[in-house]
Amino acid sequence: MMTSDRDDGRFSYEGLDRIIHERARLSVLTSLVAHPKGLPFPDLKRLCGLTDGNLSRHLTVLSEAELVSLEKGFAFNRTQTICRMTPTGRRRFIGYLGVLEQVVRDAASAAERSPEGGVRGLDPATKPA
Repeated sequence: MMTSDRDDGRFSYEGLDRIIHERARLSVLTSLVAHPKGLPFPDLKRLCGLTDGNLSRHLTVLSEAELVSLEKGFAFNRTQTICRMTPTGRRRFIGYLGVLEQVVRDAASAAERSPEGGVRGLDPATKPA
């Protein structure tokens, strides 16, 4: 039930970027924001728990969106790909996190006001007596 016209679209969260919001890409960007100098492909793969092909596909999507850069080079006589977050990627990711924080605040507030009154941070089924 809507309480006023100002509530229209209140929970639409337009800032939840669909490119970032996918779980694997969210883990890639979180890994890269924590490593501003970038990460070699194998390290990023390990941190994200992805296969070579899966990580490659997600990096392609992120690169096409200009959120990450991929730099090919050599290390120990082998080709190496270094993955870095771009300045644009960092700005979009930080903006995305702000919207995600708002989602969490709104959901927690709604849960606290609900008749069931779930305990914040706990599954309502495990609510203490």
